[in-house]
Amino acid sequence: MNKLHKLKNIYIEGNSLCLNIDGKDFKVDLKSISPVLASANNKERAEFEVSPSGYGIHWPLIDEDISIDGLLGIKHMPENTVNQSKEFMESNKNQHAY
Repeated sequence: MNKLHKLKNIYIEGNSLCLNIDGKDFKVDLKSISPVLASANNKERAEFEVSPSGYGIHWPLIDEDISIDGLLGIKHMPENTVNQSKEFMESNKNQHAY
């Protein structure tokens, strides 16, 4: 299984999620990423699981998930949209807008 991200040092400090993603430290306000996590108690916040692929973090006591790509602002397009865009660009490469 390919790892999407390497996650380390995950903890909640006050109202911030602190973690190291791929060698870089991040501190993110909980309210900006998850109102559910922001309103959880310390026990609920402390129990979490990191997906084996590094895709995200899951808090089972409150059934909350955070995707690491989403946290980093990485957006994904569905594969068929990417292929359609490539096909459109290829078929229209000799046309010019006026």
